[in-house]
Amino acid sequence: MGKLLKKELRLALHPTAPIFLLLSTMLLIPNYPYLVIFFYTGLAVFFTCLTGRENHDVDFTLLLPVAKRDVVRARMLLVALLEIAQLLVAVPFAWMRQVLIQAPNAAGMDANVALMAFALVQMGLFNAVFFRVYYKDVRKVGTSFLWSSAVTFLYIMVVEATAHAVPFVRDALDTPDPAHMAEKLSMLLIGAALFTLMTWLTCRRAQGHFEEQDL
Repeated sequence: MGKLLKKELRLALHPTAPIFLLLSTMLLIPNYPYLVIFFYTGLAVFFTCLTGRENHDVDFTLLLPVAKRDVVRARMLLVALLEIAQLLVAVPFAWMRQVLIQAPNAAGMDANVALMAFALVQMGLFNAVFFRVYYKDVRKVGTSFLWSSAVTFLYIMVVEATAHAVPFVRDALDTPDPAHMAEKLSMLLIGAALFTLMTWLTCRRAQGHFEEQDL
């Protein structure tokens, strides 16, 4: 698994992925739907899979003495590491946003701990949709991205709307840190658990789909 992951990092990961990580600086934009920033990680996943299709990455990998299940596991591990990196890079910019721009975010959730919780759920949801479709037919990368994008942006709209319409979100979660930190940390734990569970279950399901493909 270690060698497969090394191959994913060196040969498969699209070069735009590190650039998209730097888009966490968009947290410094006033009045912006900040969850959109984490969608760009999904775009990096799409570019990685698309480039892999054009470069016959799957065909090359299956020529190696590895099981199909391990091929899926390595790709999912790469994606999870990329998404966690996006979250970690976003943290200092979220702190800077609260220090430099103390006005609330009129477009939705503020850049705080609760935002990171919602971002984790968003990325787990993206994984669940994208890879369940992708590993049914690795040639149809566009279809996978279309479905996962639609679900992701629907999720973003719902979450941003709750920041205005749901009292608990508006009055407790969508507030500057460290206010209501107990509630926000609880949400962060829930978000981390959901991200882990969705990604793990998706990996299991994707492994089954991939093994059924005649490649």
